[in-house]
Amino acid sequence: MRILLVHNFYQLTGGEDLVVADEARLLASRGHEVVQHSVHNDQVNSISKLALGYRTIWSQPAYRDVRKAIATHRPEVVHVHNTLPLLSPSIYYAASAEGVPVVQTLHNYRLMCPAAVCFRDGHVCTDCVGKPIAVGAIRHACYRGSRSASAAVVTMLSVHRLLGTWKHRPSVYIALTALARRMFIESGLAAEKLVVKPNFVDPDPGIGTGGGGYALFVGRLSAEKGIRTLLHAWRSVGERLPLWIVGEGPLGPDVAAAAAENPGVTWLGKRAPHEVAPLLREATCLVFPSECYETFGRVIVEAFATGTPVVAAGHGAAAELVADGVTGVHFRPGDAADLAAKVLHLNSQPALRSAMRAAARNDFEQRFTADVNYRLLLAIYQRAIAGVPSSTLTAAT
Repeated sequence: MRILLVHNFYQLTGGEDLVVADEARLLASRGHEVVQHSVHNDQVNSISKLALGYRTIWSQPAYRDVRKAIATHRPEVVHVHNTLPLLSPSIYYAASAEGVPVVQTLHNYRLMCPAAVCFRDGHVCTDCVGKPIAVGAIRHACYRGSRSASAAVVTMLSVHRLLGTWKHRPSVYIALTALARRMFIESGLAAEKLVVKPNFVDPDPGIGTGGGGYALFVGRLSAEKGIRTLLHAWRSVGERLPLWIVGEGPLGPDVAAAAAENPGVTWLGKRAPHEVAPLLREATCLVFPSECYETFGRVIVEAFATGTPVVAAGHGAAAELVADGVTGVHFRPGDAADLAAKVLHLNSQPALRSAMRAAARNDFEQRFTADVNYRLLLAIYQRAIAGVPSSTLTAAT
């Protein structure tokens, strides 16, 4: 099969960017021809705010370039990951004009929340879910802290809702969890177009011993990730189970201050994926305190692959991925005292941790390997292709 992967890369590399690379490598390793068309958000610095606003809604250059790429390479399916802001939904119309079906992975909540995270002012926010026009996002400057930028995203979402873009153009949407699928259905996407396919981990990092005697956090250092709750919890936990923090972000100064004041906290800064795997293998547990509704939790699956149990905020994707008492433990989101209590209890129960390690690794092998994911992804592509009228598909190939 020939697949065109389309992605708008972020200025700071994130989970979505890693998934694009993983899936491209996975498909190529199975003998498929993978063509990538991408743009990078570093380009926004050279575009005026007005022009960027227009391109967010409809990018004629992206329409032209993607249509040319399809005409040149004749893919059987176009798989889109991110369109904001440089590609825009115009690329769906480019694929439609060339008679090629589109698969869209929903890595975040952008189609229902202009900020993409369903999180505002320190708490979960679903005010815009199901609203025809997300005026609240403009009022609260939810996208990049700017009312004008938020207005551009809200206009894009509203215009394409009115045009029927979300309803008609992608053939299949991929949600990463059942929770995310339910939320997208609530926001107005057709249930029959939404399938669930989680992310995966490859290469397999291998199971560790969990004997390092530390808890580990890996992720962006920002409010929605629960960093303040994490640091507050470790005022109680302290050196009884040292906390190692991997990552960077706007709350880096808070983490640096906590590491300076609390001997139980160590900040390791940003680390490459190949450096994170050994840390996960020997960690007593991974802590996942996110206070927003994550669409997934890639690091949770990475922990499972190493046999490491996860202490997770009991909501969103984490509550779905982590089986409470089996592959990890849930705590009340935003409750530092409950987080500290759950971590200390797990640390005091070696037999329980051993059972959780085996269960976590088994869950990885059953649901999150490259082989399992490949079968799911191929079935989704075949479903998208089968949904295109035969006359159109013949013309495209």
